Amino acid sequence: MEDRLKRAARTVVVMGALLALGACVAGSGDSAHAASGGFLAQFFLGLWHGFIGPLTLIVEVINRFAPHLLPWTAHLYEGKAQGAAYDVGFYLGLAGSPVLVWSRRR
Repeated sequence: MEDRLKRAARTVVVMGALLALGACVAGSGDSAHAASGGFLAQFFLGLWHGFIGPLTLIVEVINRFAPHLLPWTAHLYEGKAQGAAYDVGFYLGLAGSPVLVWSRRR
């Protein structure tokens, strides 16, 4: 019983953290503000966008085929982030995305 409670609590915490961090998906106001930052801000923004890239792609496809199904829009790549720092971070994030890490474990 305790294991179930711990697992449920862990799941709730992880989902809450993902939802909070999801506010910085590409195309949001927070993301555009961070893209105007310096080299390090763009690198970490690209890293985050690459990391959540597989999930963002699913949201973008849903929005394309059923535009009013989800209450938000998301883009795979931040158009306002220009520079090598964002690009390098984005591709490093894609390489370490949860989908790829999970598939390697099996």
